[in-house]
Amino acid sequence: MSGPKVVAIGGGHGLAVTLRAVQPWAGHVTAVVSTADDGGSTGRLRESWDVPALGDVRRCLTALADPDDVWTRVLERRFDAGELAGHAVGNLVLLALTEELGDLQSACDEVARGFRIDRRRARVVPVTDDAIVLQGRTASGEVVRGQVAVAETEGLREVWVDPACTAASRVAVEAIRAADLILLGPGSLYTSVLAAAVVGDLRKALADVSVRVVYVANLRADGAETSGYDVSDHVAALQRHGIQPDLVVTQRGGLPLGTTEVEVLEADVADQRGALHDPARLGRVLRSLLP
Repeated sequence: MSGPKVVAIGGGHGLAVTLRAVQPWAGHVTAVVSTADDGGSTGRLRESWDVPALGDVRRCLTALADPDDVWTRVLERRFDAGELAGHAVGNLVLLALTEELGDLQSACDEVARGFRIDRRRARVVPVTDDAIVLQGRTASGEVVRGQVAVAETEGLREVWVDPACTAASRVAVEAIRAADLILLGPGSLYTSVLAAAVVGDLRKALADVSVRVVYVANLRADGAETSGYDVSDHVAALQRHGIQPDLVVTQRGGLPLGTTEVEVLEADVADQRGALHDPARLGRVLRSLLP
C-alpha cells in the first residue's frame, strides 16, 4: 500500500489515540503493544491463566476497527454484575482465542480479520507472546514488582521485565527495521512506553534505525511514576534505558519543557477541553514530520 510505514509503541489509551491519528494517512501502521499490565480485568485473568496482558491489545484492535460496527462496541463492553463484573468482553474473547490458537499474536490477527482490518494496512502486535512481569527500581534502590505497583511508585530510575530472557516479537522487530517513522507514546512513561520498549531485542532495534524516533509526551504528569517530571525528565528516562528520541512532540503550554538537547516541537495536539490528545490534531502534526 502507498504511504509511509509507521510503527507506534506503547500501551493503554495513549497508543489507541496514536493509531487513530496516523491511520488516515499511513500506508501501514504496526502497533507494538505492552503486555505487562496486571491490573483490572487483565490482572484478574492473569491470576488464573498464564497469558500476556490482554487489555491494551484489545484497545488497539478496537481503535483500528470501524467505530460504528456493533462488534467494536461489544468487545469494549464490560459486565457490571455477577462473577464477570468488571471484565471486558474483548479480554475474554482474546483469552479464548489465545487458548484455541496457541498464542496471543494469532488471537489478535483473528480478531483483526473479523473486524476486516486489512493486514496490508495495519497490524496489532503484542510485544511478546510470553507472560511477563514489569519491575522497577527507584533512586534509593527499592525494587517494586508488577505494573500496578510500578505505576504507584515515585522516584523511579529503571524498569525491566521478568524473565530477563524474554524474547521480543520478531514481527515487531522487523516492523521497526522497515519503518519510515517510529512513535513512542503518548502514555505512561514507565508502565506503557518503556514497558514495551525494553523487551528483548526491541531496544537494540530502536537504536539501530536511521529514521526519526518521535516521543509524544503526555499532556500532564501521569500519577506517581512521573510526578514532578518535565519534558527533559521524560527524555532523560528514555536515554537511561538506551532509547534516544530524535524529537519530542508536546502540547503547547502543557508539561514544562526543562532543558534538553533533543529537539522539542510544541503544538496544539490536545482536544478542546485539554484533557486528551485529539487524534486529528495529533495526526496532522505527525504527518508534517514526514517528507
